[in-house]
Amino acid sequence: MTAIRTAPRPEDWVRLTPQGLYVEPADIHIDPVRAVPRAVITHGHADHARAGHGAVLATAETLAIMDARYGTAHTSVRQPVAYGEVVDINGVRLYLLPAGHILGSAQVVLEWRGQRIVVSGDYKRRRDPTCSPFVVQPCDVFVTEATFGLPVFRHPPDQAEIGRLLHSVRLFPERCHVVGVYALGKCQRVIALLREAGYDQAIYLHGALTSLCDLYRRLGIALGELHPVAGISKEALRGAIVLAPPSAVADRWSRRLPDPVVAVASGWMRIKQRAKQQGVELPLVISDHADWDELTRTIDEVAASEIWVTHGQEEALVHYASRRGIRARALALVGYEDVDPE
Repeated sequence: MTAIRTAPRPEDWVRLTPQGLYVEPADIHIDPVRAVPRAVITHGHADHARAGHGAVLATAETLAIMDARYGTAHTSVRQPVAYGEVVDINGVRLYLLPAGHILGSAQVVLEWRGQRIVVSGDYKRRRDPTCSPFVVQPCDVFVTEATFGLPVFRHPPDQAEIGRLLHSVRLFPERCHVVGVYALGKCQRVIALLREAGYDQAIYLHGALTSLCDLYRRLGIALGELHPVAGISKEALRGAIVLAPPSAVADRWSRRLPDPVVAVASGWMRIKQRAKQQGVELPLVISDHADWDELTRTIDEVAASEIWVTHGQEEALVHYASRRGIRARALALVGYEDVDPE
């Protein structure tokens, strides 16, 4: 008599370990928080891409970002994989799809014994001129982030926020506008959005932002005329836009700028009290993460029978999925928080 072969439960082959999410039949970890022999990295932010792994599989862009941030000795084996390229690892079919988060960011698609699990990494659904757009992949289990997983977080159109910045520049031509941006992804995206809005003046950069902008250019992303702030006279910066890490905009570093209008580009700027506490005069709600509507829309579109929430505002998203008849649980992963606003 032939035995009936049943599909495994998802948690039988993808499970949580102290190192992070582990794919047992392939013997790989996804975005591990500690050094492991074999890692798949979704994108180059430091809370997902750490140095010290034995082998790293990622997009070529993510590997280049890791090389730039950690040096080429951060791993002994690199495996660059293009979007859609299938890799077989001990019978597990693995491929990467765009996540729309930053340049090179990817979702990890895993297929084994008739099941498909998609690990989103960090993602957003709106257009970004600096990276490939998110691709919806129907699956059995969708592992999603929930950084902005509360209904209060509904991000306005990016063009409207950039329009507010440019309006302020025109309104106060004698002042400098300093915008706090995360060094990887947010900085380059804000520059690209400004260029699309028709701003063709030089944009000035804090020294901490220059190397990653140079890397984006080498990887084919046009950013226009950029200059380091160092060596530029205070008078020459009147009416200019300066980008800096969020930690620098309220620091003594900004005192060299002429009567600066302090702005921060972040999804957290939706919380007015947070902007006020940080001394932000012009909060710009521009996020590289999905907002509430994008998160719930994605859950609906992937049509998964299970939702696993990795990090962020987990409870509300679990509740949303459960009300729609979807089995949902929070994984409560730790270690996936960027130090700067998103």
